[in-house]
Amino acid sequence: MNAAKAGSTYASWYAKGASRKLGNIETNRAVRYLTMERKTANEFDQELLNLFDQYVHGGIDRRGFLDRAAKFAVSGVTAAMLLDQLSPVFAEAQQVKPDDARIKGDRVEYPSPQGNSKTSGYLVRPAKTSGKLAGVLVVHENRGLNPHIEDIARRLALDNFLAFAPDALAPLGGYPGDEDKARELFPKLDQSKTREDFVAAANWLKARPECTGKIGTVGFCWGGGIVNVLATRLPDLAAAVPFYGNQPSADEAAKIKAPMLIHYAEHDDRINAGGPAFEAALKASRVNYQTFIYSGTQHGFNNDTTPRYDAEAAKLAWTRTIDFFNKHLR
Repeated sequence: MNAAKAGSTYASWYAKGASRKLGNIETNRAVRYLTMERKTANEFDQELLNLFDQYVHGGIDRRGFLDRAAKFAVSGVTAAMLLDQLSPVFAEAQQVKPDDARIKGDRVEYPSPQGNSKTSGYLVRPAKTSGKLAGVLVVHENRGLNPHIEDIARRLALDNFLAFAPDALAPLGGYPGDEDKARELFPKLDQSKTREDFVAAANWLKARPECTGKIGTVGFCWGGGIVNVLATRLPDLAAAVPFYGNQPSADEAAKIKAPMLIHYAEHDDRINAGGPAFEAALKASRVNYQTFIYSGTQHGFNNDTTPRYDAEAAKLAWTRTIDFFNKHLR
């Protein structure tokens, strides 16, 4: 998409309103597409990409990133500009609009008695369908239910699934409208209760009258770790697809019964370090699983809102994911 078209896309989408109002930071980031083309990961030094990964996952704060990124600030590009370039812009990547006539999406509440009592998420289904649908629980990254993950849920609905994307930040008021504020909120969650919220979400989805009772789950980054947790907690889970998620211990992995499709990025030492032990545990338990490591990719390669996105790898990983769900959930 060229710069002018991107700016026009953003203006149209923002004027109509997404399911959540975006903040000024996100607005400013989108405006950059009026004057420049979108960058890709190979335009950044790997050390800078690793530094950004630390920032995204709470290893360093904003000031720490800016201080350490200063050495990469050349030719009039400041450290703050580098951070801006690496951060997501949702409108640029949106594939299915919230008001698309082919789908029906609703904000819904669901009970979580072992978690935060009551919480909420985004339920999406095809607008026209006959009979019940298999369910897919969609688990976001460590910023809550942002527009990108909502879009993922809508894409699944177009593939004829009943998709449900809970918001871990709902007990704190929900996704706040920009990534930086969301990242600040996330450490305030009681993670044990949050995990129970996602277990409750899976059971709630499975029991929905429009669901066949067969469900799978897909998650990204923090959400990939939650998918792995759900696989250890739900013996009747029919399919699990973690994208670059933290792995459970060998003792916990021994509880997994669900078929698993596991996606990793090549340049993701933090996550990949746990891969061999996880694979050994899955083999020992005779779990039906496949692991794919996508050459040349960064952590977050499926997220098409940032420069770490790898279109070829993301397309292949997503095609494999849909095929996997079709095989195990239909």
